[in-house]
Amino acid sequence: MTKQAITKLIKQPESETFEKKPSLSDIGRMVEVVSSFANSKGGKILVGVSDKGKVIGVDISKNTVERLTDTIIDHTDPKIYPEISTITTDDKNLVLISVKPSSQKPHTANGRPFKRVGKNTKTMSQGEYESLLLEKNKDKMQFDAFECKGAKLTDIDKNKIKEFLARAKRERRLKMNQNLGVKETLTKLNLLVNNKLTNAAVLMFGKEPQRFLVQSEVRCAKFKGTVAVKPFIDMRVIEGTIDEQIDLAEKFIMNNIKKSAWLVPGQVKRSEKWEYPLDALREAVTNAICHRDYSSTSNVQVRILDDRIEVWNPGSLPEGWTVDTLKKKHESKPKNHLIAKLFFMVKNIEQWGTGTLEMIKETVKHGLPEPEFEDTGTSIVVTFRKYKLTEEVLKGLNQRQREAIEFLRLHKELTTSEYQEMINKPLVTARRDLLDLKKKKIIEYTGSLKTGYYRLVSK
Repeated sequence: MTKQAITKLIKQPESETFEKKPSLSDIGRMVEVVSSFANSKGGKILVGVSDKGKVIGVDISKNTVERLTDTIIDHTDPKIYPEISTITTDDKNLVLISVKPSSQKPHTANGRPFKRVGKNTKTMSQGEYESLLLEKNKDKMQFDAFECKGAKLTDIDKNKIKEFLARAKRERRLKMNQNLGVKETLTKLNLLVNNKLTNAAVLMFGKEPQRFLVQSEVRCAKFKGTVAVKPFIDMRVIEGTIDEQIDLAEKFIMNNIKKSAWLVPGQVKRSEKWEYPLDALREAVTNAICHRDYSSTSNVQVRILDDRIEVWNPGSLPEGWTVDTLKKKHESKPKNHLIAKLFFMVKNIEQWGTGTLEMIKETVKHGLPEPEFEDTGTSIVVTFRKYKLTEEVLKGLNQRQREAIEFLRLHKELTTSEYQEMINKPLVTARRDLLDLKKKKIIEYTGSLKTGYYRLVSK
């Protein structure tokens, strides 16, 4: 290292990645700093300089570097192997300890985990430490298989277990004695760890799952306009088991979206259709509840706005996946294996990696644009949009014309005579309505005058 580089290093202020120590006497504290660097962005410790930049120097013997290295390795877990070198300036010796950010974090120093906050080394909270452990071991151990701390067998609703077994027998022909006790049944379903309830057991069968896992709520809201800000038109925080939440979220959606009705030509009964495909929305909600990151403090969210519905799933995609992966054939990679297995047993999911493809298929079949998938970095968002007509255009249409658009979304084609029969009005009225829609470039006519029909203009 050049003299200029050494001078620059000495004058460098302490920061998130740099600390100065006057001597090697406080080796215990130095090990903590090394641990904090490894758990954060990495960093350097310059020994022999005061925090104000005064060069003090260090007495260095033959084995100084070796002893310092051994002390750091022996008192960290997993072991940290720093790069240690000696430098000289103005006939004074300094020690430079360099630490890289670690892929093996969290590391502990003397049995405690540390992190770097600004220019200070702080003890990690239990939650932060467990979160890093979970991330580190995510491929070996998943949150739903962790012990649910504080939960006991008495917190499990045996009636919910019986209902589940009956459904599993009906849907997947599950062969399991429904008269077994709670502990025996949960054991057979692999929902106990060291004879303790797993998070999956509490989420699926708990009397009050949110007592132990408050983040497992589902938040639903209907907003006014196209921006998700207050005031709410309707809002509900859904608790209960994750199986119950699917139905309750679907009911909230049904209560806050419209259903169109019209008389189908050649039929006596009126046809009805929701403005969004319920099967696709239910699939999105089920996927969010099943595959979310339960170690996150965020909730699954359903946001209903004037022009769209958004389903927010806390977490991230499997390693190597992008949102484009969800739009093509892909394997199933559940984040929560136990929950996914339970959902499969009652046909909430299929575990073939086809859920997102079904969403796309059902949405397009419904006459709407393909759902959009977005990775925000902390959540996966599925957005269902209405047909790409602006609200400004729709405001100029009468109810009959709106019904014609709904009919075309479902049936793709509509003749003038069919429309007249559908609205039960004179032919001149039917023609006037359709020509107005054509003039506004909402529909177009295709084919000959005798056999042709109207269809929606591709947007």
